[in-house]
Amino acid sequence: MDLALFDLDETLICDNSTSLWLRWLVSQGFAPASMIEQEQALTTQYDQGALSINDYMNTLLAPLAGMGTLTVSGWVRRFIQRDILPRVYPSAREKIAWHQQRGDTVMIVSGSGEHLVVPIAQHLGAHGACATGVEIIDDRYSGRHYGSMTWQQEGPATDGWLTVKARCHRTWAYSDSISDLSMLEQADHACVINPAESLHQLAQQRGWEVCRWVK
Repeated sequence: MDLALFDLDETLICDNSTSLWLRWLVSQGFAPASMIEQEQALTTQYDQGALSINDYMNTLLAPLAGMGTLTVSGWVRRFIQRDILPRVYPSAREKIAWHQQRGDTVMIVSGSGEHLVVPIAQHLGAHGACATGVEIIDDRYSGRHYGSMTWQQEGPATDGWLTVKARCHRTWAYSDSISDLSMLEQADHACVINPAESLHQLAQQRGWEVCRWVK
């Protein structure tokens, strides 16, 4: 049995799940319209290294503060049906199905909040997900996160991750982003999806598979 790791945003889906989620919250009246521009500005700052992941995540989770877990779960189900499933690459579905037929363990890896990534993984038939933790106190969201989905020498620093990895023979990794370089480097079989030029060149140097997935 092998382990297949799939990045979520711009790899399995042709968009950014957190941005889509905020736009969905605004469209339903659950967050102010100003959140869309705020998220875009935060993303730019974060990409430039001018914003910490703590500030970024806590700001984006603010609309959930005080909301019950059952309420948010209902929102997420509606969001996934409307905005995520239509954006899944057909080739991504085929590749997940291929790994499932082989009996591999399929995991979705994302820096987005686990309140989104875990149910998305379930809808796509993955066995689990590694994502940024979202704090819940007394069955209500606090609006804060805990930890982050960071890659160490052996992968995400979680006991659950180490247990899964220990049961697998080889690792497959799929991502569109240079930010997932560590994950790709640690895999026995790396595949870059619709890569930017810098990652494309690196993939050619390393002999990694390059795929062009279209919607």
